[in-house]
Amino acid sequence: MIITIANQKGGVGKTTTVVNLATALASIDKKVLVIDMDPQYNSSMSFNSYDPKRSIYRVFSNEVKINEAIQKSQIPKLDVISACEDLAAAEYELADDENRNYLLKNYIGEIKNDYQYIFIDTPPTLGLLTISSLTASNEILIPVQCEFFALEGLSKLIKTIEAVKKSLNYDLKLNGIILTMYDKRNSLSSLIEKEAREYFDTN
Repeated sequence: MIITIANQKGGVGKTTTVVNLATALASIDKKVLVIDMDPQYNSSMSFNSYDPKRSIYRVFSNEVKINEAIQKSQIPKLDVISACEDLAAAEYELADDENRNYLLKNYIGEIKNDYQYIFIDTPPTLGLLTISSLTASNEILIPVQCEFFALEGLSKLIKTIEAVKKSLNYDLKLNGIILTMYDKRNSLSSLIEKEAREYFDTN
């Protein structure tokens, strides 16, 4: 199962979601890989696995093979492929590659049978890094922070997902949203939950 965690808004808990889900599954003896596609490399740092010389960017640049980029984390059963700052340049460097949206999918295809779950942490944009992550995935989870304007821009992300399903990955499934920083004592959290449920009930 390959799962992308995405939202074009920053600070909504994408990395926290990836780290917690990956760790929880590894703790029950599932073989898990985290691929950090965010140039801010927070997932890589969370697992103490930041290594720009063996990053996913080096894979895209054909400097290392994807199996060589895999690092063992301190958590048994959990491996990581690091991001790095240079990953931000990938969108420009791969702009002329007609196969650019499928590169990550093809690389993952070489190793996916070694893992039961692969999580992809994405940047807070809807550019090439996120599109290629969605193209490579079976499912997407969307973290949404319980704050004012939490659902602002969500419709754009949903349209992007539908476009990817139509042209790049017919089998992509929207698994749902995860309400982050939820406080049941706060009426705003309940309001955001209500709006989110209504949104997905009618779309």
